[in-house]
This record gives sequence, C-alpha cells and structure tokens, in this order.
Amino acid sequence: MERKRFLKAAFFVAVIPGMLLTACKEKKGEATAVKKQTYTCSMHPQIIQEAPGTCQICGMDLVLFDKNNTDPNLTLSESQIALANITTVTIGSSALNNNKVLNGRLAINPEQTNFISSRVAGRIEVLYVKETGVKVSKGQALYKIYSEQLATLQQEYLIAVAQAKQFPSDDKFQQIEKAAKQKLLLYDQTEAQLQQLVKSQKTDPYVTYPAPVGGVVAEHQVTEGQYVAEGGTIMRLEGYNSLWVEADVYPAEASAIKVGQVVKVIIPGWEDQPQNMTIQFINPSIQSGSQLMNVRGTIPNPNNQWQPGLQANILLPIKSTGNVLALPVDAVIRDGKGMHVWIEESKGKFVPRMVKTGQENADVVEITEGLEDGEKVVVTGAYLLYSEYILKKGSDPMAGHKH
Repeated sequence: MERKRFLKAAFFVAVIPGMLLTACKEKKGEATAVKKQTYTCSMHPQIIQEAPGTCQICGMDLVLFDKNNTDPNLTLSESQIALANITTVTIGSSALNNNKVLNGRLAINPEQTNFISSRVAGRIEVLYVKETGVKVSKGQALYKIYSEQLATLQQEYLIAVAQAKQFPSDDKFQQIEKAAKQKLLLYDQTEAQLQQLVKSQKTDPYVTYPAPVGGVVAEHQVTEGQYVAEGGTIMRLEGYNSLWVEADVYPAEASAIKVGQVVKVIIPGWEDQPQNMTIQFINPSIQSGSQLMNVRGTIPNPNNQWQPGLQANILLPIKSTGNVLALPVDAVIRDGKGMHVWIEESKGKFVPRMVKTGQENADVVEITEGLEDGEKVVVTGAYLLYSEYILKKGSDPMAGHKH
C-alpha cells in the first residue's frame, strides 16, 4: 500500500511540471498570436498599435491590417472599380501650355478721375454732397458759391444788353454785348440762366454748379464757408467702370511679356468671371528699393463689383519646349515621401509608381521621370487607391521607395 502511494506521488512529481510548462507555452503562443494583430489609422499610417483604439492625431477608429503582406499591388473587381470611379488613360507625348501666375492688384484708372474746380473766385455757401464714397450723376448739383466777381460780370452784361437795344445799328455796342455774354458763358453760365437774368434784370451772386461727369466722391478739398480762388479744387470724382491691373515682375520675367500681349486676369472670389486683358505698359525702370518692374493693363468692371486694392492673379501663358508626358493634376498623389501615380499593369491590377514632375498649370502636370509613353495611368480615383492600400497594407505605398 505504501509502495502504491509512493509511485503515485512520484508520477505527479514527474508529469505535472511538464503539463504546466506545456500550458504556459500554449498561453504564450496565444498571447503571441494576439500580438500579431496590428491596428493602424487609414489617414496616418505611422500610428501603429497592437490593440483596437482611435488615432491620436485625427481621432478615427484604427483598422486591422496584415503587416506581413508585402505585395505592392492592389487587385480590384470590376464592381469595385466602377464604384470607385477609377478610370485610366494611356499616357503619350503632347505639348504643354503652362501659365505663370503673376500676383497683381486692382488700381484706380486715372483716365476716369475728374477734379471739380471752381470756375470763379468766391465763398462756398453750400456743399450738396458732404460725404466721400457717395455716387453722383452727371448734372447733379454739387455746390453753391457766392461770387462778387460773377455779380459784376452779370451787371456788365445787363448794361451791354441795354446799350445794344438802345443803339441797334451800332456794331460797337453789339460786339460789347457779345463779349459780355461770352464771359458769362466761360464761367459756366447757361443760355437759360442768361435769359432769366435779362428777364429779371437782377444780378444773382449765388451760383449752383452741377457735376460735369458722373462718379464717386473720393475727396473733398473745401468746406462750407471757405473762400476759394478761381480754379481752386472743390472735390475729386472717381469712376470705377474700368480699373487698372498692376503686377510686379523681375527683369528676367519681363522679357517674356510684350506690350499688346493678351493675358487672363482672375480676381479671387470671382474665379467664374475671368477677364481678358491687353498689356498696355511695361515700366522700363526698376522700382526704387526693389528689383521689380511694373506691368499694367485695364479691365472692365461690370456693375462696379470690384474695388481698387483687391488682389488680382494674372495668368501669363508660357509654352513648354517640345513634347512632354503630361497627366491631369489629380492623377498625381503627393505626400511627405514624394509623388506617385497608379499604373494599371493588367485588368484590375494596380501598382504605385514614384514619379518626378516638371511644369504645371491648373489642369495638367508634366511628368519628367517615372513613366514611359504608352503606359496606362489612373486619372480618376487615384486617391481612393491610395487609401485602399493603406487600409489593406497599413503603410504608405511609397514607403521605402527611392526614385
């Protein structure tokens, strides 16, 4: 009996440690298997952890990926390609018309600036428009002036009219009347005002002057009660029916611009209303304190919707030399590791390819390295392929690539 107990105890001493060791190995293996599940962020593949969670950068839920999958290709079904709107084009050589963007600004067109000056010396009795920024129309009353000089000329004219009537056959008095009338006409007295003067036989030193042109009051030079000399400035009117577009260029850039050249002007915020402009002037001298030259043209201002001082972008057309490989701008994916495109190697099989770019405009970009004539390149849906790759592989498609 004692022998059986001894043998049983010896069995447990020999077997139990092995069973415990096997159990520990199984648990360790299970733990290792769990650790093999890796999660990442689809927008920030540098975020990697071994448990579900959220991205520390954008807060999105992390997704599971197979870090052992090193296949650089993506294979999609026809339905997936249609759903992602993935289209391709066979790349070929063509001429690339490029636009160089010049930063410009809108400015007042001096041809539409008018200074309203006093035709006679006197005192400003009334300013009918006292604020700047007010729009006035041609013929609208601007100011009333008290002028003793004008009253004297009116009296001389009444005397000349009376003498001409009294001596109708004397040419001398007829000439004096014409000369006196001409003086008043030169001071902007109208025929109707002169007829009223003769009818009433009363001089009027107060004269109201209308706006000779329409525009916006930009500046007042006088106030009510102030005396002004003949020719003294009363106010300044500006018209905004057309505006100057000015841009600064370096002398090397100015060689590509010619007077009479037609360029396109885009006002930020009104991209749907591009304006064609003819280069009218290139300043031959460099601005003081800079290495810049000034170019200028004029554009219409429909409904006076733009104001001087607004930014303007001038698109200067520049044609590239020879034929180049070019793709739509959206076909090129750009990130911190460089630029790449997606190539369709076979039906439904896509692979990323590093590229280098050259000239670029708003629509297309020149490919200088990385592609060959005749390859099929994804032009729409490239970013969806980029995102799908990150979701499935958990890394940037260009990680580790060098061009």
